[in-house]
Amino acid sequence: MGLQAYQKAAARAENPRDAEYRLFGQVTRALLQAADRPADDMLGRMDALDWNRRLWSALASDCANPENDLPEPLKAQIISLSLWVSRHTSAVMRREEQIDPLIDINRIMMQGLSGQSEAA
Repeated sequence: MGLQAYQKAAARAENPRDAEYRLFGQVTRALLQAADRPADDMLGRMDALDWNRRLWSALASDCANPENDLPEPLKAQIISLSLWVSRHTSAVMRREEQIDPLIDINRIMMQGLSGQSEAA
């Protein structure tokens, strides 16, 4: 009971950027675990791949909302990445591509959400 109360309080105190970072961390961890599964174990990879695609779809939907205050170029980039993630995920599911680029994109997003920039 104490843990649930703490989680609820933390969720209320968490700002949206921190919540997005935490969610990306959870999804990326699931992708890493999926990547460690045998290549022919697609059923074992599907949940993580689907979760990642749903995350990106939600981001694209949020960016398409006129009330979203992000700069237009950033919203367009996120929507574009979401489309790429969807296509690449389908290719991974068909065993035509590797899962690693999806992990890389998520890590880059996490760097941006944490305020870190890539080395110049």
